[in-house]
Amino acid sequence: MTETNIYKWWIALLLCLVQTAGITMYGQQHTVNATQQPVAIDSMALHEAPQKLSDMREETDSLTIEDSIAADNKRKLLELTSVNAAPVSIPPADSLSLVLNRKKWIPNPVKATWLALVIPGGGQIYNRKYWKLPIVYGGFAGCAYALTWNNKMYKDYSQAYQDASNEKWDSKSITDLLPPGYMSRVSTTQLTETLRKRKDIYRRYRDLSIFAFIGVYLISVVDAYVDAELSNFDITPDLSMRIEPAVINTAYGTGIAGKSPGIQCCFRF
Repeated sequence: MTETNIYKWWIALLLCLVQTAGITMYGQQHTVNATQQPVAIDSMALHEAPQKLSDMREETDSLTIEDSIAADNKRKLLELTSVNAAPVSIPPADSLSLVLNRKKWIPNPVKATWLALVIPGGGQIYNRKYWKLPIVYGGFAGCAYALTWNNKMYKDYSQAYQDASNEKWDSKSITDLLPPGYMSRVSTTQLTETLRKRKDIYRRYRDLSIFAFIGVYLISVVDAYVDAELSNFDITPDLSMRIEPAVINTAYGTGIAGKSPGIQCCFRF
């Protein structure tokens, strides 16, 4: 090989080396540029990251506060609506109905009537009108006393009249009923007639006492029935009687049309 060819080969080899070195430098520069661009992007993200982190932290804090408020409200609602909560004690419906029934007693009229028929004053006791018992029993006691007294007097005068009719003037039945010296002032006929009249009077009083006793008994029965029947009757304050002025039409009866002032009595039901 000649020397000229050797130079050519060395020149070609140098050119290849130079070209290879240029390619290598270009690749390194491109790699450096490629690696430097994400670094710039990351720096921008690093500048914006604290703001985003603060915003996210504020949102998280607000959500946490809202969640805590909602949980607190839910807990309070559960405490108020729970069965074991002690602030408010609502009685059951049965106890309320019992209280209302105790306050407002509505008796049964049929039962009150039967009790009044069987037991004198039993209807008033059943209707819880205890203030009527002294009236009822006082009426029975008065009628019983009148019946006993009149029956005793009737028997005495009946025996005295029987002795006077038989002319037994010295009998004790006559002398006990008459005042001292009365027989010497009147005739026997007049005395006999007086004893007969008094016998008839006390017999009539005895019969009236029996009717009065029955009347008190019937009145107590009727009162028990009416009181039980009207126990739930609505009595309003408007029940009243008033006397108020009015304009009266005078056309009726006189034939002359006209009006005149007057007074009328009003019953309000």
